[in-house]
Amino acid sequence: MGPITLAVNAKNSLVAPDASNRKMENLPMNPRKFFASINKEEEKPFDFFRILFEGVIAGGTAGVVVETALYPIDTIKTRLQAAQGGGRIALKGLYSGLAGNLAGVLPASAVFVGVYEPTKKKLLKAIPEKFSAVAHLTAGAIGGFAASLIRVPTEVVKQRMQTGQFASPPDAVRLIVSKEGFKGLYAGYGSFLLRDLPFDAIQFCIYEQLRIGYKKAARRDLNDPENAIIGAFAGALTGAITTPLDVVKTRLMIQGSSNQYKGIVDCVQTIVREEGPQALLKGIGPRVLWIGIGGSIFFGVLESTKRYLEQRRPSSHQNEMPKQE
Repeated sequence: MGPITLAVNAKNSLVAPDASNRKMENLPMNPRKFFASINKEEEKPFDFFRILFEGVIAGGTAGVVVETALYPIDTIKTRLQAAQGGGRIALKGLYSGLAGNLAGVLPASAVFVGVYEPTKKKLLKAIPEKFSAVAHLTAGAIGGFAASLIRVPTEVVKQRMQTGQFASPPDAVRLIVSKEGFKGLYAGYGSFLLRDLPFDAIQFCIYEQLRIGYKKAARRDLNDPENAIIGAFAGALTGAITTPLDVVKTRLMIQGSSNQYKGIVDCVQTIVREEGPQALLKGIGPRVLWIGIGGSIFFGVLESTKRYLEQRRPSSHQNEMPKQE
């Protein structure tokens, strides 16, 4: 019986493994992923200072272009939100405060993207691939917090000028500090963070996830119009969701030394009591239009500038490997 047993085992060792291998090849081995994934072919050695520098340049460029192009829409939105009751808004001086605002938008946008890009890339290496959205959400919030130190004083001066309180940015800064102290430049800081941290996190997460998913489906790099369309959708959707937070932020920032509102909760309660819940959606049309178009321009310019800077790297032609999408 010994030889028969050996013959059977030998047959199994020659045939059965091959058949089982064919079966294993037909089985799906990829785990289910809840978020868009990152192509491993795109991973490159992490260079913090290069990523920081390119993010600063790309972010500053995109921020200035967007702010200059869409400032009148932002002014109308601010005046709508500031108007209490059924008051009409003025359509003159729609570029009031632009120069001073650009002086803040440039460094704020530069800081945001400069912090966001290396943070995102570092987190994507540390977090499992299927949870890439967590990296985008976290990086967006961290970038927004860093930029808020510049954004808030800029926003306070801009909105005070948009509502006709001051004639020039230097006068605005001088009078705000003299009447309200240095903290006056950070009026509404809490409401600003309440609005902008989730806004930045959600907008960039939606944009990145849609872009990764679209790129994976198209099996190629996206062009500028495609990046712009995705950016417009991400911006418009996020802008609509965060409009009530934006109304509260605007009211707190423009109240000055009158102290009409005692804080975020009091501001919400006062608006709802005196003007109705619908007042929390004031300016939603201009806001969605402004941020939707702004998202289109911002992300289009951002990706275009990043690509240009990448192509200008001295050793980029040596480091780049053929991509297999």
